[in-house]
Formats: sequence, structure tokens, C-alpha cells
Amino acid sequence: MKLAVISCIHGNLEALNAVLTDIEQQKADQTICLGDLVGYGPFPNEVVERIRTLDIPTVQGCWDEDIVDGLDACDCSYPSLLAEKRGKAAHTWTDQAVKPEVREFLAQLPLIHQEGKLAFVHGSPNSQHEYLMPEMDAFTALERVMGVGCDVLFCGHTHVPYVRELRDSQLQIRVRVPKQSESQQSGQQLAQSQPVQFPVKRIINAGSVGEPRHGRPNATYVIYDTESEQTTLREVEYDYRKTCAAILDQGLPPIFAWRLSQGLEFAELAEDPTHVCAR
Repeated sequence: MKLAVISCIHGNLEALNAVLTDIEQQKADQTICLGDLVGYGPFPNEVVERIRTLDIPTVQGCWDEDIVDGLDACDCSYPSLLAEKRGKAAHTWTDQAVKPEVREFLAQLPLIHQEGKLAFVHGSPNSQHEYLMPEMDAFTALERVMGVGCDVLFCGHTHVPYVRELRDSQLQIRVRVPKQSESQQSGQQLAQSQPVQFPVKRIINAGSVGEPRHGRPNATYVIYDTESEQTTLREVEYDYRKTCAAILDQGLPPIFAWRLSQGLEFAELAEDPTHVCAR
């Protein structure tokens, strides 16, 4: 089966429509969405309606959660006070723009979707807000995959696509067993180490449809063949200028339009060294 995995649409209807067209051209059998339907972009209601109409299985992203439960980002997630101000402005605008039925849809989205040995999350199985970066410690990465009992873990959230294979994954398990010698004191135990080998595990990041950060404005998503286990990272060109213009028309922070056009994150250095997480 050919599976299309999309993520991080962020209210960018133009990009979503272009990707859906490409998915159809690739003759994918099924599409799954990793959340963040809203936030930053100017068309949150239209994006959700498109996903609902097509009945695409979708997990809840961090922005989807924040619109339902209220802004929950730690202060330390913002690199500067100015970035925090922009983020909160985008949240306020989106919170006021979404329709009640859209909020209700976002509220009922699951945190994890599983199909056999494939698992689909937004950030990680632990939290929508956790970043699974490609350089993450191998043991931690393996734990995230094994924690949901899957062979392939699909995620988004970073807005940068990648495929990471965890090969030759081996853990040492120490087991304490009673000593067998009668001359030894009763109750003493020996510690034995037993190696446990795991089959190849994969983490596949779908990147971002609506706000790519890989250095180009093209929307990204993933095609995964469940039979051959082949992964294809797709880039789709679209008229991002329309979305940029709509961002400005809606009164969202202009920097959102600039970074969308560049395919880059934009973050100033923290100008206030006392601005740290208080949680």
C-alpha cells in the first residue's frame, strides 16, 4: 500500500490543495495527517473543512491543542520576547477566527494513530510539543519508537523532513539471579547481562505542508510504501505568494509571510537574558 503522510498545514489552504493534487497524481492509497491544521496561516477553517470533507485520519498537533485548551507553550520555547509576542498574536487571531465546529473537531482528535506496526504522532508519543530532531540521542530515539510498539514512527512538528534508521539497535539488560553454590550465603544474587537485539526501527518526519523550514518555500510531505518500506520525501511547488498576501491582509505578523516565502524559521537572539522558563 502506498501511504501519504502530511503534517503542519498551519492554515495554508493553497499549499494543502497543491499537496492533495500531488498525492492524487502519485496514486497514494491512503493519506494520514499529523496535525497542526491551524496556527500562523490565514485559512484555519477552510483547512479543517478540507481535511474533514476528505475524511483524512488526523492526530492532534500542538497548535490544535492550544486552540482547544488555551496557549500552553513554555516561555522557554520562544527565543526572544519579540518572538513570543508574535506567537501570542497568532494564537489570539486564530482563536478568534476558528468556528465552533472547527474547535470541536480539533478537540476530538487523538494523540496517536496506529496501523499495525506503523504509528503516527505530531511531535512524539510523549507530547505534541516534543521535537524528535534527527540528531537526537539514538537510545532516546529508540525508546520513543519502542514506547508505542511500532517499527516505523511518523512525526512532524520540526517542519524539516528526514528519515532516520536505527540499525544494530542493542540494549544490555542486567538480570539478578540467585547464586547456585551451597557454600555461598543464602539470599545472595549474581547480576547477569543479557544483550537484546532489535530489528531496524525508523523515524520518518513528514516536514511541513504549510510552513516549510528546509530552506525552500515548497510544501513537503512523505510517500511510504508499506510493502517495499521505501520512503520518498516529496516537495511540491505552489503559489506561496497568495498565502503571503492573505497573511498580510488578515493582519497577522508580517514576518510570517517573509519566512514562508523563504522556507526558513526566523528567530532573533534573546534580548532579555532573564526571559527563562518559570515552570
